[in-house]
Amino acid sequence: MSKKKKHKGVTQPTNRIPMLQLVAYGFGGIIPIALFNIAGQLMGLIGNISLGLSALWLGVILIIPRLWDAISDPIVGHFSDNFRSRWGRRRPFLLIGGIAVAISFVLMWWIPDGDLVHSWFPTESAFQWFQLGYILFWLIIFFTACTIFEIPHGALGMEMTTDSHERTKLFSAKSFLGNLFAISTPWLFALANMEYFKGPGGNEADGMKYVSMMIAVILIPLSFWWFFTVREPGFKAAAKQKKTAFWSDIKHTFKNKTFLRLIIIIFTLSMGFNFVNLLGYYIPIFYIFEGDKVAASTLLGINGTVWAVTGLLAVFPLNWLSPKFGKRKTLLIAIALMCLAQLSKIVCYSQEHPYLVVIPTMLLSAGMLFFFTLGSSMVGDICDEDDLKTGRRSEGSYYSIFWWFIKMGTALASFVAGLLIVFTQFDESQVTKVDAFQGTINEMQSKIESWNTDYQNLANSPKELLEKTKVINADAILEAEEYVKHLENEIVKAKSEQIESNIINTDLNALTDGLSKTSFIIQKLELSKQNLSTFNISTQDISGFSKVVPITLEAGLLKAQITATLLLTHLESKSLENENSEVHYKTLTQNITNIGNRLTDLKITEDLSSFNSELSNIKGNISELTQQAPKTLFMMRAVEIGLPLLLCFVSIFFTLRYTLTEERCYEIAVALDKRNSEALENKQD
Repeated sequence: MSKKKKHKGVTQPTNRIPMLQLVAYGFGGIIPIALFNIAGQLMGLIGNISLGLSALWLGVILIIPRLWDAISDPIVGHFSDNFRSRWGRRRPFLLIGGIAVAISFVLMWWIPDGDLVHSWFPTESAFQWFQLGYILFWLIIFFTACTIFEIPHGALGMEMTTDSHERTKLFSAKSFLGNLFAISTPWLFALANMEYFKGPGGNEADGMKYVSMMIAVILIPLSFWWFFTVREPGFKAAAKQKKTAFWSDIKHTFKNKTFLRLIIIIFTLSMGFNFVNLLGYYIPIFYIFEGDKVAASTLLGINGTVWAVTGLLAVFPLNWLSPKFGKRKTLLIAIALMCLAQLSKIVCYSQEHPYLVVIPTMLLSAGMLFFFTLGSSMVGDICDEDDLKTGRRSEGSYYSIFWWFIKMGTALASFVAGLLIVFTQFDESQVTKVDAFQGTINEMQSKIESWNTDYQNLANSPKELLEKTKVINADAILEAEEYVKHLENEIVKAKSEQIESNIINTDLNALTDGLSKTSFIIQKLELSKQNLSTFNISTQDISGFSKVVPITLEAGLLKAQITATLLLTHLESKSLENENSEVHYKTLTQNITNIGNRLTDLKITEDLSSFNSELSNIKGNISELTQQAPKTLFMMRAVEIGLPLLLCFVSIFFTLRYTLTEERCYEIAVALDKRNSEALENKQD
C-alpha cells in the first residue's frame, strides 16, 4: 500500500474541530433544516386548507421570495466574504440573522382573518388578495433573514477546517443537531390543531400564531450563543485578502464546471424532496384519514419524529460511508435510498395500515440527510480547489449560489405542487367551509361548558354570577353585531355575483333570511341586557340567569344553520362540475342535508346538557364532509410518487459525471497545507 493511501484518511490534529465548536456550529442547523422547511411547507398547507386560499397562487407567492433570493443570496455571500469587524466576518451575521428570523417567523403567521376584517373588503377575492399580499410580504422578510444567517453560517463551516472528512463531520453535526430540533417541528401542525392554541372556534392558522411564539423564545437566546461561542480560525488570513468586486465573484463561481454539475444535482434533488414534503401533508389528511385533520395530525407528528430520528441516526453511517467509498459514491447511495422510498409508497399508502408510511419516511430521511450534508461538504472541496488555483477564498459566494439553488428547488416544487393541486381538482373551499361549520359548534360547546363551570363555582356568590351573566350577554351582542356586518357584506357579494353570472344565487336567500333572524336575536339580547341591569339579587331567583344563556347561543346556532346551507349549495355546484364523481358528491350532499335538518329541528332550552349532547353527535359527523373525490386522491398519489422518482434519475445522470474525486480532494488538501506552511516560513524568515 502506498504512503498516499495510508495517509489519505488521517486528519491532522491542527485540522480537528473542538467539540464545543462542533456543537455550537451544529445547532445552527435549526434554521435551514427546521424553520426554513416549516415556512415553505406549512404556509402552503395552512393557507390552502385553513384560509381557503388558492393552492396555485400560494405556489406563486412561495416562489417569489426565491426569485428575490437570486439577488439577496449572492449579495449577502459577497458582503460576508468582504466584511471585516472586530468580531470576524461571519459571526455578526449569525446574531443579526438569527434574531430577524425569530421575529419574522412569528409575524408571518399573524395573518389578518375573521368576520370583522373580512367585512372591510368589497369582494371575497379582494380579501384573499389582501391575505396573499400579507403572506408574501412576511415570507420575503423571513427568507431574507434566513439568508442573512445561513449564507455566512454555511461559509463559516467550509473555512473552519481544510480537511475534507473533518468538514463532512462538521456539516454532519449541523444535520444531526438540526434534526434533533426538528423532532419537535413535525408536531407543530398537531399543536396548532389543539384547542389550547387555536381556541374553540379557530383552526390551524389561529393555532400557528401562538406556536410560532414558542419557537421565537428558543431562537433568540441561541442567536447570542452562536455569536459568542463560534470562532473563525481563518479570519486573520481572510482579513488580509484583497476585497473583490461583486460581479467578478459571481462570474467566477459560474465558470467553475465542477460547481455547475453539483448545483444541477442539488437543484433536482431539492425539488423532488420538497415536492414530497408538500403533498406529503395532503395524502395522510385526505386519503389515509379521509379528511380527519386531528387524526392525521397525530400521524404527521409521529411520521415527522421518525423522519428526524432517522436523520439523527443516519449521521453515523454517513461518516463511515463517505471516507470509505468517497462522497460521489455515497451520494449515489443516497439517491438509491430515495428511489426505493418512492417505490415503497405504492404499498405503504394504506388506509387499512396508516402507519406503514414510516417505512418510506425512514428511507427518504436517510437519503436526504446524506444528500444535504454531502452537498455542503462538496462545496467546501470545490472552494479548496478554487483556492489552490486562484489563491483566494470565496466560500460566501459559492455557498450563496449553492443555497439559492436549494431554495429554487424548494420554490419550484411549491409552484408545481400548487399547479398539480389545482389540476387534481382539490376543493379547498369545501375544507374551509367545513372548518367554519365545526368551529361554530365548538364555540357553542365552549360557552356551555364555561357557563356550567361558572354556575357551579359561583352558586353561592349571586353578585359575581350576575356580573358574569352580564359579560356573557354583552359578548353575545357584540358577536351578533359583527355577524350582521359579515352577512351584509356577503349579501352584497352574492348580489354582485348574481348580476355578473345572470344565474340565481341560491346562497342569497339563506344570507338574507339569516340577516333578518340575527337582527331579531340582537333585539332579544338587548332586552336581556335591560333585565339584567335591573335585576335585584335580594328578591329575584338567580335561576333566572339560566334563561339568559340560551338566548346568547341562538346567534351561534343560526350561524351553524346558515353555514350548513352554504356548504350544501357549494357541494351541489361541485357535483354538477364533476360528473365522474357523482356518487362521492351525492353521499356528501346527503350527509350535509341530514345535518342541516337536525340543526333546524334543534331547540335551545334551559337544559343545556341535552343541547350540548346533540351538538356533540352532530360534530361527530362533520369531519367526513371534508372527503375529497376519489379521482383527486388518486392523482395526488400518482404525482407525489412519480415526479420525485423521475428527478432522482436526472440527478443520477449528473452525479456519475461529477469529477472531483476523493483522490483529487486529498491532493488539493496536501497542496494547500504545503503552500500555507511555506507562506508561514517565508513570513518568519
